Amino acid sequence: MIRKIYIYQQDEWPNFSWNTEEFSDLLAEVGNKQGRLLGKMEALGFDLQNEAFFEILTTDILTTNEIEGIILNKEDVCSSVARRLGIEFGGLPTIINRDIEGIVDMMFDATNNFDKPLTKERLFNWHYALFPMGRSGMYNIITGNWRDDSTGPMQVVSGAMGKEKVHYQAPPADNIDKEVSVFLDWFNKKNIRNLVLKAGIAHLWFITLHPFEDGNGRIARAITDMLLAQSDGLSQRFYSMSSQIQKERKTYYEILEKTQKGDLNITEWIKWFLDTLLKAIINSEHILSLVIKKYRFWNNFEKLIKNERQKKILNKLLEGFTGNLTTSKWAKITKCSQDTALRDIQDLMNKGILVKSDAGGRSTKYELNDF
Repeated sequence: MIRKIYIYQQDEWPNFSWNTEEFSDLLAEVGNKQGRLLGKMEALGFDLQNEAFFEILTTDILTTNEIEGIILNKEDVCSSVARRLGIEFGGLPTIINRDIEGIVDMMFDATNNFDKPLTKERLFNWHYALFPMGRSGMYNIITGNWRDDSTGPMQVVSGAMGKEKVHYQAPPADNIDKEVSVFLDWFNKKNIRNLVLKAGIAHLWFITLHPFEDGNGRIARAITDMLLAQSDGLSQRFYSMSSQIQKERKTYYEILEKTQKGDLNITEWIKWFLDTLLKAIINSEHILSLVIKKYRFWNNFEKLIKNERQKKILNKLLEGFTGNLTTSKWAKITKCSQDTALRDIQDLMNKGILVKSDAGGRSTKYELNDF
């Protein structure tokens, strides 16, 4: 007799159950916050909405990869997203990074086409987009098709070689096509009225199936964003679930493991999902304030600043530059000489845009004037 360790081994799988009373208040609060945020965005007008969407989507793409330990070049991501939105930003690279383009393509398809069915072909296309060279790091992987388990069962492990701890073992590859078909049939039906609740279930279900050799987490979060876009009725995203999951990465993996090794009552997972989503919506207020500040700044000073190096540094300052800005940092970031950096800085000081900082130290520091 097979010992039933994982949730998909339960006799009633995948008939999940939950106790609505335990999270009904939380679900209502999420809905309320969603509505208030969308109301604020509608009041801002098209240009600011586009700017906010740009910031949120860029953050979403960066953090969904960071959860998997993949650090993308932010400027390459910004450049790819900006091109699709028709936004012009000074100082961004113009060379196309194929790997990043694929990730951005997947995220745009998930949210821009949120009202279209999710199919095997669409999932395969997303997987191709994530791995355009057919490789994950140093290794060749199966792309655009389900895993085959030829090297052994799909496991989530941690620890040094020889001392690995198995946190989860996914369903056998032979069952994946049938399992995904059941998931997609459920996903495309109007079977759960509250789409936020459905997003939480879909995230857990897909990542439990783990149908691909790699990229399952990122695709699960794209599926989540697709359902949240359906819930909002908008292709534009104004909050980032992935960003909040990245902040709570440890608890994310803990609750996943606990749920995947539990029974079919997923109440605790839903509570965690809703709480994380609520924080994501609340934290979007900070991003929105930065967007408004940045938008107003460029409305006032765009005609005064034609230098691409200056545009690049000013955008960094407006986004929350880490540390102190000096001539040497300016030179390093913009790849110019310190003399050129000093001339750039002095020009902005003459225009009243930069001022000397009160921060101590051997080098002179600069900061944005208080507008």
